[in-house]
Amino acid sequence: MLDDIKQLKQEVTDYSITNEEELESFRLEFLSRNGKVQSMFSRMSEVPNEKKAEVGRAMNEVKNIAEQTFKEAEKRLEREEAADLNATDDITLPAPPFSSGSYHPLTQTMEEMKNIFYRLGFSIADGPEIEDDFHNFTALNFPPNHPARDEQDTFFIEKNEDDQDLVLRTHTSPVQIRLMQEKEPPIRSIMPGRVYRNEAVSPKSYFLFHQVEALYIDTDVSVAELKETLISFAKLMFGSDVKYRLRPGFFPFTEPSLEMDIWWNPPNSDGDGKWLEILGSGMVDPNVLKAVDIDPEEYTGFAWGMGVERIAMLHHQIDDIRIFYDNDVRFLEQFH
Repeated sequence: MLDDIKQLKQEVTDYSITNEEELESFRLEFLSRNGKVQSMFSRMSEVPNEKKAEVGRAMNEVKNIAEQTFKEAEKRLEREEAADLNATDDITLPAPPFSSGSYHPLTQTMEEMKNIFYRLGFSIADGPEIEDDFHNFTALNFPPNHPARDEQDTFFIEKNEDDQDLVLRTHTSPVQIRLMQEKEPPIRSIMPGRVYRNEAVSPKSYFLFHQVEALYIDTDVSVAELKETLISFAKLMFGSDVKYRLRPGFFPFTEPSLEMDIWWNPPNSDGDGKWLEILGSGMVDPNVLKAVDIDPEEYTGFAWGMGVERIAMLHHQIDDIRIFYDNDVRFLEQFH
C-alpha cells in the first residue's frame, strides 16, 4: 500500500500543467470524486490496524500535494492570461464597439401592434395567466368534449376551491370574459399577453407564444365594421400595398367567423409566395354574451386574435419561431 502511495505521489509531482485543458484533466484524474486520490482512501479497509496511522499520513500528504499543485497551476495560468492581455494593449487601436441593449423583436412587434390599435380607438386590458375552466373554456362556448380541453393542448395545473380545473391560459380570450363581467358596454379593448399550449416545438410552433386579441361590444356592431378594422390593421402593419384575403372560418366563440391571410413572398423565393394566416375573427357568439350577462338582443360585437410571433416572422422575414427564444446575441443585435 505504501508503495502504491509513493507511486501516486510521483505521478502527481511529474504531471505537467501548461493550459486550462491540462488543469481540468489533472483535477479529474487526481482530485475528483472518482479520482486516484479518493480511490486510494477507499482502500483503507485493506490496511492492518497497526499501519493505518502511517498509511493515513502518507495518503494525506499526497492529497495535500495534489491540491497545492492544482491551486498553484490555476493561479499561474490566470497570471499568464492576464499578462497576455496586457501585452496586446495598444492605445493606438480603435476602441471595441460598444454593444447597447435594445428591445426584443417580439416586444418591438407587440408595441407596434398596440400603437396601431391605439390609433383605431382601442384601449388595453390585462388578466392572469393562470385561469379557471369557466373563463378559459366554458364562458367562451367550448363544449365539455372539445379537444382543446384535452391535455394534448392544455397545461392543466390543479383544481381550485370550486373544483374547477386551473390551467395555463391557452389564449387571451379569458381577459375578454373578465372585462365583460366587470364593465358594461360599450367595450373596445385589446388583450395582449403570453399564452401556453402543450404543443411540440418546431419551426412553426412553440409551447409558449404571445397573442393580441381584441373585443368590440356595442349596439348595432356589424360584420362590415369587423372587416374594415381588420383591413386597416393589415395595411398599417404591412403597408398599404399588402395583398390580403378574408375567408370563412370556425371558432366556438364567434359566429359567423372569418380568417385573414396575407400573401407572403419571402426573399430568394423566386416569386414562389403563398398565403399565410395571420388571425382568426368573427362576431361574438350570443352564448358568450349570455355567459357574462350581456343581452345579445341589445348588444352585438366582434372579436379577433392574432399571434405576435407570426406577425413578427412575416414582418421581419423570419422562418423559424424558435429563434425568438434562443437568446442568440447575433440575432438580437440586428434589432437595435
